[in-house]
Order: sequence, then structure tokens, then C-alpha cells
Amino acid sequence: MRLESPIIVALDLPERERALLLVEELKDLVAGFKVGLELIHFAGLGIIEEIKKRGGRVFYDGKFHDIPNTVARAAKACVSLGVWMFNIHSLGGREMMEETVKAVKEEGERLGVKPPLVLAVTILTSLDRERLREMGIDAEVEEMVGRLALLAKECGCDGVVCSPREIELVRERCGEDFLIVCPGIRWEEGVEDHRRFASPKWALEKGANYLVIGRPILRAKSPREALLKIMDDIRR
Repeated sequence: MRLESPIIVALDLPERERALLLVEELKDLVAGFKVGLELIHFAGLGIIEEIKKRGGRVFYDGKFHDIPNTVARAAKACVSLGVWMFNIHSLGGREMMEETVKAVKEEGERLGVKPPLVLAVTILTSLDRERLREMGIDAEVEEMVGRLALLAKECGCDGVVCSPREIELVRERCGEDFLIVCPGIRWEEGVEDHRRFASPKWALEKGANYLVIGRPILRAKSPREALLKIMDDIRR
């Protein structure tokens, strides 16, 4: 286990109170908490400040994907919100990513605060070669992830979100200082909608910095015990 926990708990819930209880219960064991579309739309943006007040760092999983100006302006709001990191879709292209990185740095300087890390989502873990072809992308998933990761680095992003299956490729192309955040952390059983997945131990051994884990923890009778078991598996 690293000095800092590599686990980010995904608070993919429709319930504000339960999310905050989980923050209180797990904050001493994790790197932070992912706040995504479900919780934001049920609880509002104020949930970010509430999590921070309870001692949790927030990875805002907004997955921004729009024209460059719109995403850059939204990114400025992320600086004001004081999130630890947030993400944008790399498929938004070079200009969108460059404008976002620039806006975040400038807003951080203006406010006199450390700006959040900017991550670029490569290819969602729910997609595979067949589904990419349906969208007109005639390339292997791994090749697309590699291309998009390198583009994100060129644009100044701090790292990427990718499945565990592409970790080694991203490390090879983008280097050791580039952050790799992995959802799709599962064991073979109960894989659900993740088509590209791996176990926590495997992902960390391949070079992931952080693992985003939601349902295996949230659905457990005791989320803390489930998390401790995952951490124990990682240490072995």
C-alpha cells in the first residue's frame, strides 16, 4: 500500500445524506471521493462543499464535453468550487483541452489558490471495439486510448481516466509523472457495465495512481469492511 491511499470512492448515489455519512465513515481510508452526475443532480453542487467540510477531497466527475469556450468557462467554476480534480472528455479535441488547462491555471492565479488537476477521459470502460465501430471509430480501443492520452498530455492535462487494461500503454507513451486514474475496478464476477476491467491489485501493479471504486463498496452491508478488505487484498 502506498503512503497515500490509492482508492477514490465513487459516491454514485441519489441520496445526499447517505453520501455524507459515507464520507464520515471512509474519509480516513481513502484518497478522496468521486462526485458524479447522479449525486450532483440529486443533491446540487453544494454537496461538494459539504464533503470538503467533512474532510474529504473531491474528484468532480463532470466529464465536460462541449465547445472550447463553454468547457473553459465551466472549468473556471471548478477552481472556485475547490475540487481536488475534475475531468473533461479528450474526444472534445485539442483546442478544448488546451483552453481548459489555460483557464484553470489563470483562474487559480487570479484567486490565489492551487488549481485542481485536469484529467482527460479517454474511452469509457463501457465501450469496446464493436461499440466504437458503431460510432464510426474504426480503431482498436487500446490504440484510441494511447492516442488520446498522448494528446491530453500535449495539451497540458495532468493525467487521464482510462481502464486498467490500457495502463501500461499510457505509461509507455506519457511517462511516469502522468496521472492515471482507473474506473472499471472489478473482479470477474459482477462485472456489470464495465467491459474493460481488472482487480485493484492488478491495476496498481501495472502503474495506476488512483482507483475509482463505487458499487463494490456502496452495495456492501458494511462499506468500511468492504473497503478494508480491498485494501488488504492490495497489500498481499
